[in-house]
Amino acid sequence: MTYRILCLIAILLPALVLADGPADNIPANVRRVPKLGVEVPPERKAKLELGLAELNRRIELVRRSPLAAHLPDVKIYYKAVHDALEYQEFFAANEIDFADKALATGIERADQLLAGQAPWTKATGLVVRGYISKIDGSVQPYGLVVPASYQSDGAAKHRCDLWFHGRGETLSELNFIRDRTNNQGQFAPADTIVLHPYGRYCNANKFAGEIDVLEALDSVKSRYRVDDDRIAVRGFSMGGASTWQFAVHYPGRWFAANPGAGFSETPLFLKVFQQETLQPTWWEQKLWHLYDCPELCRNLQHCPTIAYSGEIDRQKQAADVMEKALADQNMKLVHIIGPNTAHSIHADSKIEIERRLAELAKTGRQQPKDVEFTTYTLRYNELDWVRLDGLGEHWQPATVKVTRSGPSALTIATQNVTGLTLAFAAGKCPFESGKPVEINFQGQKLTGPAAKADAAWSCSFRLHGTTWKDGARPDDVLQKRPGLQGPIDDAFFDSFIFVRPTGKAWNEAAGKWSAAELERAIEHWRRHFRGQAQVKDDTAITADDIARSNLVLWGDPASNSILKQIAGKLPIEWTEKQITAGGKQYPADKHALIAIYPNPLNPKRYVVLNSSFTFRDYAYLNNARQVPMLPDWAVVDLTTPPNSVWPGKIADANFFDEQWQLKVQ
Repeated sequence: MTYRILCLIAILLPALVLADGPADNIPANVRRVPKLGVEVPPERKAKLELGLAELNRRIELVRRSPLAAHLPDVKIYYKAVHDALEYQEFFAANEIDFADKALATGIERADQLLAGQAPWTKATGLVVRGYISKIDGSVQPYGLVVPASYQSDGAAKHRCDLWFHGRGETLSELNFIRDRTNNQGQFAPADTIVLHPYGRYCNANKFAGEIDVLEALDSVKSRYRVDDDRIAVRGFSMGGASTWQFAVHYPGRWFAANPGAGFSETPLFLKVFQQETLQPTWWEQKLWHLYDCPELCRNLQHCPTIAYSGEIDRQKQAADVMEKALADQNMKLVHIIGPNTAHSIHADSKIEIERRLAELAKTGRQQPKDVEFTTYTLRYNELDWVRLDGLGEHWQPATVKVTRSGPSALTIATQNVTGLTLAFAAGKCPFESGKPVEINFQGQKLTGPAAKADAAWSCSFRLHGTTWKDGARPDDVLQKRPGLQGPIDDAFFDSFIFVRPTGKAWNEAAGKWSAAELERAIEHWRRHFRGQAQVKDDTAITADDIARSNLVLWGDPASNSILKQIAGKLPIEWTEKQITAGGKQYPADKHALIAIYPNPLNPKRYVVLNSSFTFRDYAYLNNARQVPMLPDWAVVDLTTPPNSVWPGKIADANFFDEQWQLKVQ
């Protein structure tokens, strides 16, 4: 055995022992994430409560001031200290000291707003700001590194790099704000705004964490002059996993991606890094396609990607998997490797990464002449001027390839696609003005409209049987469409309300189970996605709620009046005696229904029955496990209690078809 191999073993063995290894592979013995913090001494607690009350008083005054739009930049400090105190999330004594500083900063900002000033909005260097999320109305923080060259009253637009943080089980809002107040980060390129999203804690920027990134970016773009064609996604460790996901799912949005370490898929990573023996259900394997990246690797031809790995880092596996997937597609990954480096970024590699990104930034994002895009779900359905509106079957690969075959001609090839829209914004259309566009769908010829005088152009197509026709898919037909395609977890990418039943359940066991799951959902939404779920009684739901939010209905058709209204319009029958799904019957005194479906009261929104996000405590231990655990519907056997993986024994589960009907068994 060579000396080099012995050195590698010496380095890796401690990691195998200390990493999220065998101790975190026991679902029956799951440690709490996040752990409970230290006890706050009574006198310190009293002081913090006084500070919170004073800050809250100022917040109420600012609400009525002309500068109330900047209130999220104040509220982030209140929420950070309040939640750390309320939920025992001070993880070290020095965090209590920083809480005093956070409250002081919040009060100072509030006083400045009351005086008609907001100096931090024009500051350079490290700046912490906030926004109000559409998902649950919570205030969420983000950090910025604003370059010294940025002038708030100038005209120049700036490059913007998003940097996704690594795993941190004690990364409360307070600790995030402290870090973003004091730490510039791994990279701070010249003349570049660096956005550090919080990502709603520790979820690899998935689900609500993914939406946090998009909302934070929108907030920055509304407040700073960002060059849309020079935005990059970057990160290391868990942040590297986030980068892979954003690169393959949104390839047309970035001029470059720079993932370092992390993971790029679920099953192989858990086997290698976690040493876990996987026994997934068939629907879990399908749902891995929501975030797994190798099968989407061809999308990276539209997103220049510079991967980084330490030579002796076990998380090099992420880039190795992607490198192989790309090689299988005759594509080569740029993979910079830090020599003899474990889980960190080598100093020489940093220089090379920055050099390459700076070169890419000179050109910036370009509108592609031709587009090739792959997806498994309409949750991710567009690349630049090409948008998929319908799939033949979700969770099977869907591809579209659109090629400019002449001055006013396109050739289109699709697989598993039933609806398609092509759209160029004003000034972006490459076709000759006034001339109809010839379109060849794999031998079938259609004629699209002529480009407008402002160089805008759009055209939609739908598949009818085996024939493509002009025009969009009809809106008044129940079918899976972008943002309304499932699975259950999809409801929590947008505004939702937990609807609490006020009536009596048909069956005591189901009623108790649903009530316990609701309480758990409220707690775990706060704990894992760092917001306060909106909860309303069924009798208090308004027309505005139905119009604006996905409704998560707890209970059964007897106990929940909203569920009673829509029960007869669902494809699964639920009566006092039984639940009937696809010809199978389950006794209602021992079973409950979990499902997602377009709301019959507003088909543009979801209803969800008896479920929050579907991964549970066991998945908190490793971010690669944080994937959907249930498809579109499931029948739960209540004779088996909920545990760290499941809400009970899953008696049956499946996806609805593309028309939201039960699949033929």
